[in-house]
Amino acid sequence: MNPASTPGTTGGDASGGTGHAVTADEHAEYQRLRRAATVRHRRARYAGATVLLVLTLLLAPLALVATWVHDQVADTDRYVQTVAPLASDPAVQGVVIDRVVAQVDVEAITAALTKTLSDNGAPPRVVEGSKSLTAPLRSAVHSVVERTVTRAVTSELFRQAWEGANRRAHATVVNMLTGDRQGAVQAEGDMVQLDIGAVVDQVRQRLVDAGFEKAAAIPDSDRTVTLFRTEQLAKAQDGMRLLDVVGTWLPVLTLAIAALAVWVAPAHRVMVMITALGVGVMTVVVLVALVVLRRVYLDSVPATTLPPDAAAAVFDTFLRFLRASARTLLVVCLLTALTAYLYGPGRVARGVRALAGRGAAGAGNTLRRAGVTTGLTGHWLAAHQKWTTGIVIGAGALALVLWNHPTVGAVALVLVLVLVVLAIIAVLAAQPAPDPPDRPAPDPPDRPGPDTPHRPGHAAA
Repeated sequence: MNPASTPGTTGGDASGGTGHAVTADEHAEYQRLRRAATVRHRRARYAGATVLLVLTLLLAPLALVATWVHDQVADTDRYVQTVAPLASDPAVQGVVIDRVVAQVDVEAITAALTKTLSDNGAPPRVVEGSKSLTAPLRSAVHSVVERTVTRAVTSELFRQAWEGANRRAHATVVNMLTGDRQGAVQAEGDMVQLDIGAVVDQVRQRLVDAGFEKAAAIPDSDRTVTLFRTEQLAKAQDGMRLLDVVGTWLPVLTLAIAALAVWVAPAHRVMVMITALGVGVMTVVVLVALVVLRRVYLDSVPATTLPPDAAAAVFDTFLRFLRASARTLLVVCLLTALTAYLYGPGRVARGVRALAGRGAAGAGNTLRRAGVTTGLTGHWLAAHQKWTTGIVIGAGALALVLWNHPTVGAVALVLVLVLVVLAIIAVLAAQPAPDPPDRPAPDPPDRPGPDTPHRPGHAAA
């Protein structure tokens, strides 16, 4: 009898290959130590996942705001897209109209009329009468000016001029902060310079075209004019470089830490739900903070400086992309948590999966009865349905990551496409391949007949 299999031992376990049988007490101690090590390992994983989760929740709102600030400061197209609606806002247009009309000196116009009548030898009665027309004339001039300015401010030309002016100004500031040598305004050390080379070239060409051939010899010795010097320019450029790094890589770092938290946690699916819901809560905090900040801003702006409706329009316009990004992130978090839950063992999740399976099976049976079959493809999809589902969901998530400034509408579009593809895969997997045709049964071996001589080794039936 093998001693390793005697009662009180662990069926062949030996210690160090010496042939020593492990007793029941030693095996129990080994199991206890193994369980303790497993518990310590799980606790370490829980602790690491918790730290990574907290870090993710802290970085998520910062990444959201940093991305928005980077887009507004470094991207001229995005900035112009942000401020463009202000030119069409009635409250802002009203402020512009009032400011322009206020610049018109009606008193000077009426005084000029009286002086013109006097200088041209008008009778004194007429001159004195013109002075009495000051009030009606002021009202008429104000009405004409206001009507003219209103027509200009509400026109398409004003909107184009507004966008063009903001584009040129923003591009100039970006070139100065990034040290780009393109554009008229450039930064050189602590100096901000204006490049007049293009103007010099145009003036020289016009002089040549006008007949001054010797103007072609105008030298290009100095084509820049120093506008001003500032010691803060280097700091502003360093801040721009830091903003470029933070705005680009902080969202990537946050996503990587969130993925690492899910990987470290013992229960991956539960950690996905916790992380998604946590980031969603932090996104709600950002939206609430924007509401509070809006109230504080409107209370701090005097009505004499900017009317409340115009101030609200300016605030809402400038922050609308940040608010839209926060809403999109919130929707993505909720969809991620819902997806993770539907993969779990919950009663509702099992019911949804069973309902989807019955629907796919019913559609597959209907198509099969109609003569449509998927053959071996259906068998392959049925055997690898988990993999194909994961690939489709991953492709949808990747599409949102690569989408430039996704909106809630973009998330809804990707969600619909993912659901449609998953439904198609489920229906195809529900149609098994047709059974292979029956092969003809092999002929039975020859039996020796009465006239066949029996040979040794011949198999008898």
